[in-house]
Amino acid sequence: MSHLEAVFWDYPQLKNKENLKKFIKNSKKSKKIYTWVLRRFLENARVVDTLEYFSLQEIADILTKIRLTPYSKKKWRRIIEVYGKT
Repeated sequence: MSHLEAVFWDYPQLKNKENLKKFIKNSKKSKKIYTWVLRRFLENARVVDTLEYFSLQEIADILTKIRLTPYSKKKWRRIIEVYGKT
């Protein structure tokens, strides 16, 4: 199973790396869509895969404004604390 299938099992068009990169780039125009994509990664993807598409700074900036499961929020807070906001 591809790492993108785990994140976007219900959106086949986003399982392609190039399509996803374009989608993320275009989603930055809409805070709602950008937040949705980032949340999918924070909740469903491995850390290494999430960091391939988003920086720790982007994640740190939105972490307090996004609704996540307690486990995911705790995990990402710890990652940011340990690895910094770069």
